[in-house]
Parts: sequence; structure tokens; C-alpha cells
Amino acid sequence: MTLRVTNTLTGETEEFEPQDPDDVLLYYCGLTTSDPPHLGHARSWVHVDVMHRWLEWHGYDVRHVENFTDVNEKIVARAGSDLGDSEEAVAHHYVDEILGSMRSLNLKRAEVYPRVSEHVPEIVDLVETLVEEGYAYESGGSVYFDVTTFEEYGKLSNQRLEDIEEQGQEAELSEKRHPADFALWKAGGVDPEAVREHRSEDHPHPDAEHPPEGQTWDSPWGEGRPGWHIECSAMSMTHLGETLDIHVGGRDLVFPHHENEIAQSEAATGQTFARYWLHCALFEMDEEKMSSSLGNFVTVPEAVERFGTNEVRTFLLGGKYNSRQTYSEAAIEEAVERWDRLRRGYETAVDAADSPDAYTKVEDEALRAELDEVREGFVAAMDEDFNTREAIRALFTLVSAVNKHVDEHDEYDYQALRESIETFEEFGEDVLGFSFAGETEGEATIADDVIELVLDVREEEREAGNYERADELRDRLEALGVEVQDTDEGPTFRY
Repeated sequence: MTLRVTNTLTGETEEFEPQDPDDVLLYYCGLTTSDPPHLGHARSWVHVDVMHRWLEWHGYDVRHVENFTDVNEKIVARAGSDLGDSEEAVAHHYVDEILGSMRSLNLKRAEVYPRVSEHVPEIVDLVETLVEEGYAYESGGSVYFDVTTFEEYGKLSNQRLEDIEEQGQEAELSEKRHPADFALWKAGGVDPEAVREHRSEDHPHPDAEHPPEGQTWDSPWGEGRPGWHIECSAMSMTHLGETLDIHVGGRDLVFPHHENEIAQSEAATGQTFARYWLHCALFEMDEEKMSSSLGNFVTVPEAVERFGTNEVRTFLLGGKYNSRQTYSEAAIEEAVERWDRLRRGYETAVDAADSPDAYTKVEDEALRAELDEVREGFVAAMDEDFNTREAIRALFTLVSAVNKHVDEHDEYDYQALRESIETFEEFGEDVLGFSFAGETEGEATIADDVIELVLDVREEEREAGNYERADELRDRLEALGVEVQDTDEGPTFRY
């Protein structure tokens, strides 16, 4: 069968054809490292993870790149707080949180996680090319992209240039030739007012009157910082080349971010920047987009600790990536029940196949026919624009078929049960990223309690001055895969 994807650039659902018949170049716009990762981020991560897995199922070698934006006004606003004394330290803190959250969701690793701060030379080179080619101009030490020089500007967001009033900060307008021109390079450090605007009550700065300006870098136009849009172009092209196969991001990034990525990238190279643009729909809570800035979010660690990895993935994959989804207690509790049903269906197949009632010459034509239909249905759903909702529904059909077979027969069809198990594992684990062999809630709770007990003993040893013994306990936990972190509020741990 042929994979079809909905391409924002054309507005059509098209057959997917990569540039190379063996390889797929996949880029996902990652997070700005200024806040804890929440379920809105997790939803896109999990769907991109399944895209990656399904492309591999089709036999492609997937080169998956996901960036970290670690140069940003919000990050500067957190500098000097308890999160770290510099922009770099704050970013490092949140990159650590993000990577931990990714691991907790059982995501496949990307090939590269580039950071803006380590790609400034490539950014400067790209801006220089745009200036030399007449697509950009210097003004007051900053450099702006001239949108009037790119004839196809607006083709992704389906806008006409004359309808776009302005972009960027109001203070930049006097430096621009056209109000819609956007910054590629910004002179100097971060505007103190922008830093004050992004202050966090949770992480106050001791000197509110003198906010930090953030790091600056040298360039042909003087000391400054890269613009937001140019960062993704430079990072993606550094690691994947001039033309991507698939560029994924949130629907709210179509304009201006992705529109500007196209303009600056294609102006610089003369090549198509991305062949297929896939956009994840908004994830809502309380009838608004789940957002760090709005404060209406559930963090990934909170959700995984409360519900479990498989349960969170079941919830997030319960809708297509490009369909709007709303968080509610009722919805996620329903997902918990759905995962439990799926897990029990798998275990029923395993128990029946391993029982003395399973025979190699018993044949249940109904179960075998259902198996064929389940496989066809799952593949058809995933090939129709990664429709995870319908794909999961196909697996539930298999659960019903297995349960019916076991309930209605005294002797079981071993071969059909074995194929059922393989189908659960191939599609449920390899494609959808579930783990049927994962810990149960009770086992996880007991393990956590034991670790907490060991940490209590370690604290007692430290208070008694037995530091070598305390360090030995920490080292033994880490040897078991439990990372211990000492904080002002006491020790914490993660797997």
C-alpha cells in the first residue's frame, strides 16, 4: 500500500514519495527550553515518534532531527534565578527535563538534537548569503529579510503579502523597509523590557531592576543574536541538507515561523526547502490551547507518574495528529481503561497460547479471518495520513476476536494465537510505541517506595557524617538505573 499525507503546502492529501527511495529526511521543530515540557508538547512528540516508526515499518531509513531553541528572551528572563545564573545554565536545566520526559514516553531517539547556540556560525553564513543575494539588508546593526524580494511569500499560510500588516516587535518598524520584513539577526543583547515581560513568579530574579541581556555573538554587522526563524533553517540544512522530505510542527507555527523558514531557505539555496509540511493541531485545556504562557498545562512527568507511559500514549494517539484534541480528566481516564483492555487482550492471547489447551492442528477460521482484516485495517489507517485513531481501533477488533476465541473454545488455535501476539507486538509495540511487558501500576509504586526508603537511609547517613556510605548508596542506585539528584528541597530520583 502507499502512504498518503496531508500536505499543508498544497492543502491536499498526497502520495508520499521521498527524494531517495531508501531514506526519509524528517525534521521536527523542537521546544524553546524555557519551561517544563507539558502534554501539549508530548502530543506532538508522540505523533512524530509514530510517524518515524511507521516510516521505518515501510522500510525507510529515517534521519530524524529535532532541535532545541536555547537562545530566547524567555530563557534570559529565567537567568539569575534558582534555575541557573546564565542563559546557557537555564537552557541546560530544561534540556535535561525535556530529554527525561522524552525517555519516559518511550520515544525513539532522533539522530540529532541540535541547539541554536552551537549553530551560530552556520546562521551567520546563511544570513550573509541572503544579504549577498539581495534578499536581506542591514539596518542599525540588525539584518532583515526583505519579503518583497521573494515572489512566493505567503504560499504556505495562503496569504497575500499586501494583507500582512507587520511582523516582529514594534521597536523594529523604523529599521524596516516593509512592515512584514522579519529579523534574521538582531543587534545587541535582549531588550530589557522583553526580559521583564517574560519574568516568572515561580523563578524570580534577585535584581529585577537590572535584567540580564543574554549572550551575544560577533558577526559582520556587529555583536548580536540570531533571529528566531533563521535558526531552524540553519540547523535543519546543516544536518539534513537543502531539501527536507517532511517538516513537522504545530499548527500555530504555520505563520510566521514556517512561512519565513521557506522564504529564507529557498531564497538562499534556490531549492525546495521541504516537500511535505505536516502540522499537528492544537491541544486544548479549558477551551484554550495548552500553553506554558497561559499556565494551563499538565507536565509530562506529572502525567506519566499519575497514569503511566502506555496510558498517556493511548490518550495522545486517540486522535489524529492534525485533529484538535482536548485534555480532560474523563478523556484520560477513558484512555486508561482502553489501554487496560488492550493489555488484557494481549495477555489473554499469551496465556492461551502458552496453555496446554493450545493445539497446532486446531483451526478457528473466524479468528484467522479477523486477523487478516485487522492487519489490513491497521495498515490502511496508518497509510491514510498516520490515522492512529483508526489504527488503535483495529487492534481493539483483534482484542475482541481473541477474547471470543478463548471464551467459545475448549481447544485453542495455537497458530492463530501466535499470529495475534505477533500482530499486537508488531503494531502495538513497534509502531504505536506501547510496551505490553511494562510494569504494572502496583509494581511501579512498590519500586518507588523502595527507592524512597533507600534515599531516607542515605539522608540519615549524611546527617550522621557517614558520607562514604551515603555515596555508596547513591552509586548503587545509579548502577540499577536510578539517577539521584540532590536539590534544596531534598533528593529526587528518576529512572
